Amino acid sequence: MMSSLRIPLYVKSISGTMPCMPRNAVIGVDIGTSSSKGVLVDAGSGDVLRSAVREHAVDRPGPGRFEMDARVWWREFASLSRELTADLDQDGLAVAAVGVSGMGPCVLLTDGHDTPVRPAILYGVDTRSTAQIARLEEELGAEEIVRRCGSGLSSQAAGAKIAWVADEEPEAFADARRLYMPSSWLVRRLTGAYVLDHHSASQCTPLYDTNAQEWYAPWVQRIAPRLELPPLRWSGEAAGAVTLDAAAETGLPAGVPVTTGTIDAWAEAVSVGAQGPGDLMLMYGTTMFLVHTVPGAGLLTSPALWSTVGALPGTRNLAGGMATSGAVTTWLRELFGSPDFAELLRLAEESGPGANGLLMLPYFAGERTPLMDPAARGLIAGLTLSHTRGDLYRAALEGTACGVRHNIEAIEAAGGDIRRIVAVGGGTKGALWTRIVSDVTGRAQEVRATTIGAAYGDALLAAQLAGDARIDDWNPVAEVVRPDPARTAAYDELYGLYRQLYPASADVVHALAARQHR
Repeated sequence: MMSSLRIPLYVKSISGTMPCMPRNAVIGVDIGTSSSKGVLVDAGSGDVLRSAVREHAVDRPGPGRFEMDARVWWREFASLSRELTADLDQDGLAVAAVGVSGMGPCVLLTDGHDTPVRPAILYGVDTRSTAQIARLEEELGAEEIVRRCGSGLSSQAAGAKIAWVADEEPEAFADARRLYMPSSWLVRRLTGAYVLDHHSASQCTPLYDTNAQEWYAPWVQRIAPRLELPPLRWSGEAAGAVTLDAAAETGLPAGVPVTTGTIDAWAEAVSVGAQGPGDLMLMYGTTMFLVHTVPGAGLLTSPALWSTVGALPGTRNLAGGMATSGAVTTWLRELFGSPDFAELLRLAEESGPGANGLLMLPYFAGERTPLMDPAARGLIAGLTLSHTRGDLYRAALEGTACGVRHNIEAIEAAGGDIRRIVAVGGGTKGALWTRIVSDVTGRAQEVRATTIGAAYGDALLAAQLAGDARIDDWNPVAEVVRPDPARTAAYDELYGLYRQLYPASADVVHALAARQHR
């Protein structure tokens, strides 16, 4: 598509000078919690040709509140795009398509001119909508919400956060006309299209009917009557093409197609081919996320999980997410004076299984699934004066591994059939964390050659939009992490203690959480 817009390259041949058409490349960009990441990928081979990162911080205006200025999303996208596309002609490359994703579900409300009326409210780590959840459950019926939407209301529900803005910031809500998430905001700026993918919409509980796969007008009118909710498409469908104005800001050629995009965890699943029946994608990131593709077309629901439509047509998911994982290890690294992560992994390896008698509940920002408890808090049990940095770091890795096992058990209790686990994300580096998770869960994990994550999944969807790209050609399996039966047996006892510790401490922890909100 774009070769007609490029100046052809020329090479010498026996018969004279002849044009050499540039190779197609695709761009994927993901707006994450702590950074935005972009990749330039060879559309044919899947090789990552260039990558770039822009780090950022989220705002925390109060306990349980996480926000971000949406202008950062576009500014970082434009910066990444300019870096990724610089001097492509010299390398014989041409951008054929662009894919996008972002953290979510987020709530960015704008007026009719696309000016944000307030900062974007982030996904389930933001727990401000507790009162709205209780009210909506009473008004609409908790069971009816699950029946129609697939999931109950929790801190992950975007619809409840919209209700919070209506209740707590009525002047801002009076000006609100449109709803965006990071991916759809980028699409709007790139193409002018106002669209949202079905998967993201299915996390706008209770505004989306997961059975009919469309906005549910009666509840939309009740909760957000002034909002003009976006038309819905599937993640890999074209939302539009790069406009002349966007091309000037980003360095992209005008006319390049852009995918509709989706939430980062679902793009991560695409990046490692974990959308087949029985697949479970396990994302090691700032938070730990699990996406299970349910065999068959039936809807499975659980009060402990999220039931959503998938990123691809005809798929349904049971999903779980821990509020923190990598966020805890980063917090520890900062407390320790920012030593290198590799050094902390070495110390954790020396600590050994069980972290010398330490047990951590990784609920440092509340907990999402399967507890659905925004007032949960982190807990480190068994501390003595003899414990070291390596013990604490090991306890964090083992605590998150126990959280993964808890979610896996909840998925299977809800009727899920996990046949394969595929790991992805920055936490797969260094091998120790994935090995601990396999030992704690007793499950093998596939690790593919490229574990960059969501941005790579965005690029794959873009390549599929531009032509024919297959995941096994792009990103073959590089290794399989298998559990050690002896360590799994030892961890069974630790996991039993893990499951006991939360209910045993919940009353005290909830009282402390209440004091933090005063």
